Amino acid sequence: MKRTVVALASDHAGFRLKEIAKEILNEFGTQVEDFGTDSDDSVDYPDHAKPAIASILEGEADRGVLVCGSGIGMSIVANKFPGIRAALVSDAETAEMSRKHNDSNVLVLPGWKMGRPEAEEILKVWLRTEFEGGRHQRRLDKIRDLEK
Repeated sequence: MKRTVVALASDHAGFRLKEIAKEILNEFGTQVEDFGTDSDDSVDYPDHAKPAIASILEGEADRGVLVCGSGIGMSIVANKFPGIRAALVSDAETAEMSRKHNDSNVLVLPGWKMGRPEAEEILKVWLRTEFEGGRHQRRLDKIRDLEK
């Protein structure tokens, strides 16, 4: 089985949860490329999201995990890039559906709303769930057409 490479990034408000996510991903045997930030000193989330997203689009990473306080800012930034399907997730069921139905390639987590147990469950489900294709592929094709 191919080893998954995950691009990981956060702003200051998501730093704590990003570090927790990095630990969890490493425990799962996932290769992590950390695009910062490296402290809880104030930074602008687009500055860290952009290189993480670029690594996915360039094929250096398979998927991405982004974290900011609410998750909203990182979601907005990520979804500006054609080919990125970022899902803001706060429970395992939504994580599963984001993969099965939407083939999400970026998971966004809310740093203010989540601790290790929730993050671990979400990451496990999101990494292990496959895209179902079928009627869902038709819908993704329509989204791809909007990006042109």
